[in-house]
Amino acid sequence: MGKHRRPGPPNQPSRAVPRADADDPFAAYNKRRRPPLDVHRRHRPVHGGAGHLRPDEPRVLEEWTGFAYEVAGTAPDLAAARAWVNELQTGDGSAA
Repeated sequence: MGKHRRPGPPNQPSRAVPRADADDPFAAYNKRRRPPLDVHRRHRPVHGGAGHLRPDEPRVLEEWTGFAYEVAGTAPDLAAARAWVNELQTGDGSAA
C-alpha cells in the first residue's frame, strides 16, 4: 500500500489543521465566528427548492451575524438576490 496523504494541490496549505495566531488570545473564538465557507450573505427561494430554479420567484436574503444567518430582507427575483449578495464584495469596500 502507498503512503496516505490528503488530496489536493501540493502548492496549497492543508485545510485539515486550522491556523491560529499564537499571539492572539481570541484566535480560536474568532475562527468559530467566521461564516461557513466564508459566505457572509446568501439567498434562498421563499418556498424552498434549488436556488437556480424558478428565477422569477422571490428570494429570502440572509446575512451572517457572527453566530447564525438571520433574515435581512427579500428580493423580487434571482437577479436582484444575486446583486444583493455581490454588493458586499464590490460595494463601498467596507466588507470583511
